Amino acid sequence: MKYLVLIPDGMADEPVPALGNLTPMQKAKKPMMDYLASKSLVGMVSNVPDGMVPESDTANMAILSFDPAVYSKGRSPLEAVSMGIEMKPDETAYRCNVVTLTEEQDNYADRIILDHSADEITTPEADKLIQALQDKLGNDQRKFYTGVSYRHCLIWKNGNDTYNFMRPHDILGKRIGDYLPKASDGGEEFLKLMQDSYDILKDHPVNLDRKARGLRPANSAWLWSPGTKPALPSFTEKWGIKASVISAVDLIKGIGLCAGMDVISVDGATGNYKTNYAGKAEAAKKAFGDGSDFVYVHVEAPDECGHRGEIENKVYSIEKISEEILRPVYGYLRECGEDFKIMVLPDHPTPLEIRTHSSEPVPYFIYDSRREQDGVQCFTEENCAAVNNYLPNGYELLGRMIEKN
Repeated sequence: MKYLVLIPDGMADEPVPALGNLTPMQKAKKPMMDYLASKSLVGMVSNVPDGMVPESDTANMAILSFDPAVYSKGRSPLEAVSMGIEMKPDETAYRCNVVTLTEEQDNYADRIILDHSADEITTPEADKLIQALQDKLGNDQRKFYTGVSYRHCLIWKNGNDTYNFMRPHDILGKRIGDYLPKASDGGEEFLKLMQDSYDILKDHPVNLDRKARGLRPANSAWLWSPGTKPALPSFTEKWGIKASVISAVDLIKGIGLCAGMDVISVDGATGNYKTNYAGKAEAAKKAFGDGSDFVYVHVEAPDECGHRGEIENKVYSIEKISEEILRPVYGYLRECGEDFKIMVLPDHPTPLEIRTHSSEPVPYFIYDSRREQDGVQCFTEENCAAVNNYLPNGYELLGRMIEKN
């Protein structure tokens, strides 16, 4: 038996007036998704436990059958693992976004956050900015590491791993002073670092060049999601199958590495809607051909479009995932002649209206090549909810798919 799990990150949404009050899933032309959903077990699932933040680490851990309430230690340590950082027990990892703040205000706190991704800055550009932060702010206690695009990492010896930072994508368009770390609750060092980062980055040659080209500057660091060294059980030992993960983002790669899965990188996989969809399909087929029983394909594009409020691009990304990833991998599995199952679901919603994650249940389907079922004619939030097949604990869903020997 072969298993494909396809995660269009943040695909689920609410009705959008600009789409005729349809959701992007309803609007998208996705015949492959709809065909399989019509012959599948369908329903709704909650991947984010009550009381937990609806982040991708939490939701993807749940989909991979690891209870986030037990195993989640924040997304930053997982990203650190993917970046090859050997964390020590006394070190804390922090996600370090390079973001765009307005520049006309005199006080740092009065600035408005315009973009959590600085127009999805390129990794080579961001690397120069992170090196500048390391040169000026790094020391024996803390070190900055370059990740991908706007997503980077700060490792801090004896750092506070429980500080409650605000996620930058939750406050787009807002004055940052209401959301910055505060000296009154132990955040003084974090606040100073973020303020100092602005002075270092605002006139950096990379940002001057970006502004000259009409692009947003990455003029401040923003810290969030702290955590200590992670540990997950072996996925292979738990399920008795060889597993691979394919993703463009360090977070998902880190989960895979911590769970002992083979982690596969794809050239041209960006994390945005211009990613290499066909390349991910080819990588999935190769993973199956090389002996993987289980392949987990994560696509960040719909989530980034949700954060950026890009309505048409979110629809476009769903269509590309359906036809350039799901269709060819489904065709490959059929041609192999072995029984297979395919599960498709977003990890969490990223509604265009709020431009951040939400905790609502998401639709899923599980297709079994041996026994087709009566599913839904169109794979949408509304249709799957109408089936009245709801699973409150997302970490139990994979058990409905995988058949243990």
